[in-house]
Amino acid sequence: MIEVHDLHRHFGGFRAVDGASMKIEPKSITGLIGPNGAGKTTLFNVIAGVLPPTSGRVTMLGDGGASDDITGLPPHELFHRGLLRTFQIAHEFHSMTCQENLMMVPGAQSGETLWNTWFGRKRIADEERALRAKADEVLEFLTVSHLRDQRAGQISGGQKKLLELGRTMMVDAKIVFLDEVGAGVNRTLLNTIGDAIIRLNKERDYTFVVIEHDMDFIGKISDHVICMAEGKVLAEGSLAQIKANEQVIEAYLGTGLKNKDQLAETGA
Repeated sequence: MIEVHDLHRHFGGFRAVDGASMKIEPKSITGLIGPNGAGKTTLFNVIAGVLPPTSGRVTMLGDGGASDDITGLPPHELFHRGLLRTFQIAHEFHSMTCQENLMMVPGAQSGETLWNTWFGRKRIADEERALRAKADEVLEFLTVSHLRDQRAGQISGGQKKLLELGRTMMVDAKIVFLDEVGAGVNRTLLNTIGDAIIRLNKERDYTFVVIEHDMDFIGKISDHVICMAEGKVLAEGSLAQIKANEQVIEAYLGTGLKNKDQLAETGA
């Protein structure tokens, strides 16, 4: 679905992403782990068009089966190709209801043009009914239909993460990059988020890449795990293989193989 080829992103002399290369398979859930400062979020930002790369290339599987070069494309163009990302801190419209937040997502709505507000009111009303119905379906899927009419600014941090996941469902995304969905989320809600990710993957063929420090969560949802350190891909494989990798342990703890058990206990 996504291939990253020798990607670099430098900030002056600091190499946040320093020659990272990886493949994300279609219909997979990939966990992206690594110590703080490893370059994970910067990598997401470059792939998702938030930041331009210093060098390197990103390709995405197109509808025709060929890979398209998406390097440096802006987020709104990637959005229309089905590539979306969420952020560690949720970006909701806090004064709008959860239902309204979801209804805002699809682009090119008829009500966005002045002409249609004058002469296309029936079309706008029909679209709005369809969007409201889809938003309700998404909230039901995520088991938070009780939040339908609640202002998004008043719900918990974990519920906001679910709402962000729901936004991706409003446009039937192909690949979603999730940045620390577990940050500040209690275990019950995190399990709900994990269940929703797995269902979207299995039932709707979503591809996910997930940055997360909670190894139990990564182990629950991921088919494949990639570990980054110092802007590079350090290792990849199953979670068990990653936890047993001496380079990974060194990157996290700086003390070598004797601390394998500590790596598991850190949840990092």
